Amino acid sequence: MASPEDMVEAVTETTTTTNTDDGKPTISTVVIIIAMQTEALPLVNKLQLSQDHHFVFPEGVPWVRYHGVYKDLQVNIIWPGKDLLLGVDNIGTVSASLVTYASIQALKPDLIINAGTAGGFKAKGACVGDVYLASDVAFHDRRIPIPVFDQYGIGARQTFSTPNLIKELNLKVGKLSTGDSLDMSPHDETSILANGATIKDMEGAAVAYVADLLSVPVVFIKAVTDIVDGEKPTTEEFLQNLVAVTAALDQAVSQVVDFINRKHLGEL
Repeated sequence: MASPEDMVEAVTETTTTTNTDDGKPTISTVVIIIAMQTEALPLVNKLQLSQDHHFVFPEGVPWVRYHGVYKDLQVNIIWPGKDLLLGVDNIGTVSASLVTYASIQALKPDLIINAGTAGGFKAKGACVGDVYLASDVAFHDRRIPIPVFDQYGIGARQTFSTPNLIKELNLKVGKLSTGDSLDMSPHDETSILANGATIKDMEGAAVAYVADLLSVPVVFIKAVTDIVDGEKPTTEEFLQNLVAVTAALDQAVSQVVDFINRKHLGEL
């Protein structure tokens, strides 16, 4: 395991905290959490980030950190890596929760961005290739039919408000519902409808829970790969559109990073 001195060196970049004209500190450190390597690598290359070899995370975990200075920002992309047994991306709420917690502890970000692909609902106006900023998040597969525990299971939260970001980048806005299954069971469908969701993913509400617990603002950028209430099978449509939609996602995230540069949280 890396020594404490190595860990400090690993997370220290050349950026310094600056203030806006009204004296408020600008956003300095950003953590971008992305579940799949296919989604992460184009953005890593676009922002010219390097893989961290100092191992700021616990020894033995497969999580990967890419980092560097982009404009005036210290940018970290965190990918949960691949399952040590099966070799597939560590998708889902468990890995998302763990890497969010570990990233906040190690990197002390001013802002988290959870970026990724999602299913969309045509009944709510979603189309393949649309990029959404989530206004609210909730779980749809944590069913606990006991008073109060039922609301805990849903875990509904409003996301960090970014009216200027939405207006400047002309992003679509919709509610996000999270569960650990790619398909949609009848029970999930009922819960998703109750959540009023436009988009459906496998990480967002878990990231929101941890970020809220540790008082770090987080925004969610999700690009639609498949239409959940459409005619094509979800798996087929997801795989068919993943690469093209990832390009749209990376462009949107790059625009978000450009927008937040030299701004404080209140200007978002």
